[in-house]
Amino acid sequence: MLNTGDRMPAFRVQDQDGNEVTDKDFEGKKIVLYFYPKDSTPGCTAEACSLRDNFGELRAAGYEVYGVSKDSAASHTRFREKYSLPFTLLSDPSTEMLRAFGAWGEKKMYGKVTEGTLRKTFIISETGTIERIIDKVDTKNHAAQIL
Repeated sequence: MLNTGDRMPAFRVQDQDGNEVTDKDFEGKKIVLYFYPKDSTPGCTAEACSLRDNFGELRAAGYEVYGVSKDSAASHTRFREKYSLPFTLLSDPSTEMLRAFGAWGEKKMYGKVTEGTLRKTFIISETGTIERIIDKVDTKNHAAQIL
């Protein structure tokens, strides 16, 4: 389990365009890294649109935004286009990155216990240190939680 002050785990995934993205690409940048369950579902769309609608403020604060789910790159491309999302979406079908960040595990839905993506956001410093972890994401007001 990651905590504030920990170093970001190493990872290697693809973005929506099939380009490789690794933890090394985040060096020297302030990052908002948010993990979400599934493209084009109500909560995930609300969260992405909150970040989209406040993208200028996030960028003004110096942040680069990345979303991560286990959806395919093709699914991410459709999601980005449909909602005009200005930030990069990372595809982790193996769930290795999700697990490394502690964003994969048991969750309850409609009284049933399943395993899946846990909605979490990590604020990461230019040095790769985790500055803040948001475990209780308010999907409709997520940008405000970050800022």
